[in-house]
Amino acid sequence: MDFTECYEDTCSAVALAARQGDGRRVQKLLRRGYSVDVKDNRGWNALHEAAASGSAQCVRLLLDAAASSEDYVNSLTHNSETPLYFAAKNGHIRAANRLLKGGADINKMSNDLSCPLFAAVDGGHKEIVELLVSKGAEVNGTHSTSGWSCLHQAVYKGHTEIVKFLVSVCSLEAVDDYGITPLFVAAQYGRHECLEVLANTGANVDCQAKDLATPLFIAAQEGHLSCVELLLAYKADPNLYCNEDQWQLPIHAAAQFCRLSILEKLISVTSRDCDQGKGKVSPVYLAVLSGQADSLRPLLREGYSPNAQSCRQFGYCCPLDMALWCNSWNLDNECHQSREITQMLLAARAHVTMPTYVFALQGHVPEHLPLILEHAGLPKEDHLEELVQAAVKEVPSAPFWLPLLLKAGLDPTLLLHQKMFEEAETRVLNFLLEFINWKTLPSTMLQILSRRQAKGTWTPQKHFESVPALTHLCRLAVRAAVGSDALSKSSFVQQLPVPTLLQDYLQFNDISSAYTYTPA
Repeated sequence: MDFTECYEDTCSAVALAARQGDGRRVQKLLRRGYSVDVKDNRGWNALHEAAASGSAQCVRLLLDAAASSEDYVNSLTHNSETPLYFAAKNGHIRAANRLLKGGADINKMSNDLSCPLFAAVDGGHKEIVELLVSKGAEVNGTHSTSGWSCLHQAVYKGHTEIVKFLVSVCSLEAVDDYGITPLFVAAQYGRHECLEVLANTGANVDCQAKDLATPLFIAAQEGHLSCVELLLAYKADPNLYCNEDQWQLPIHAAAQFCRLSILEKLISVTSRDCDQGKGKVSPVYLAVLSGQADSLRPLLREGYSPNAQSCRQFGYCCPLDMALWCNSWNLDNECHQSREITQMLLAARAHVTMPTYVFALQGHVPEHLPLILEHAGLPKEDHLEELVQAAVKEVPSAPFWLPLLLKAGLDPTLLLHQKMFEEAETRVLNFLLEFINWKTLPSTMLQILSRRQAKGTWTPQKHFESVPALTHLCRLAVRAAVGSDALSKSSFVQQLPVPTLLQDYLQFNDISSAYTYTPA
């Protein structure tokens, strides 16, 4: 049986008349001896029906007819709801008044921890709220499974006029089971007017829940701009950390959830200590982690560093490291923003570490290495040799990284490694040989090539049998004189005293255009 829905065959004649507010019929039935206390499948009797429908006349008649009006006025449904509860819930002030005069228990709790006052607040019935409070209703009791007070509920429902009344009689700092105050609820659900009433009355704008979240933090997270502005106007602290690791601020929430208008507000008032401070986390990380390029843009524009502190909380050494790793596992529809984030960090001169170069060499996301080389170029000095060693270890990916590294200005002679010559596929090896004088290779390399050719694992280009053309030898000489790095830059080549037609040739573009590789 459903104990929330009334079945017609379980409702008494008196209760049905009371539900319809038919006082004359109720009176007639009572004179004929009908009982006032027959309950339906929900545990409702005629008085519950009269209170719920708001018939003060029926309430009076039923109370007068009851054998014990004090017991009858507080009769309970299966959910422990009283007639006063229903009158308050539905906003029937005359019926509520009559029940109170009859001795109704003003604070009786239902099974779901509600009470007449809480029900009236929930329904937005201000007159009933004022009546119940004037008659001694408990205003700071806890209700609902999370322990909300009536003020919590009024704020949650956005009943501003009721909030204005309750702030004069309720505790402003009442907390639920999570340590949340009514003002926090207002910030969380965007109840701007209620928030203003509470703040103006003196409620603590920097109250913290058990997880240390503040009203400003939750308003930023939920995107309630007007609440953020109001909290800041009432001097809420944007630098109050909101978790035990001492790093999460409202600006982090705004960046993570791309609340751009709020982010702009918070950038100007948040201490920059979080940007690169030891043990803290820059909001740049949150923008990157959540794939919010639009959040990252204003942060970088306003001076937040692309080279934030190492982030032990997320396990990344820098934002670029995070961006590249996140990019490698993001879903297709998220990749565009992740690539844009990577590009933005590089354009802002993010430091590229050697592990980042090595990861990019593997070609999991093909756009990584070209972006890094475009913005950061090749590593310098000792780190360049480290990059070469890492590249040689990634010979299976050489079809991807070899053309890119050479185009960026890597000296091809640095790749004359035994492993490269032994393991590279024919097309890769021939491509590399095109950038050097294949007739002056070290004897060990020549022996490897000869052995592979005999086994059929390498097929040389026909012109490798001959001495390189004079023009090729000349551009090798030019490269030896100016360096591979300089020769890779068109701006440098254009200044050389050579015909324009030869500039592409000096940069080996004829070779690059003949070899097209994709990641393995």
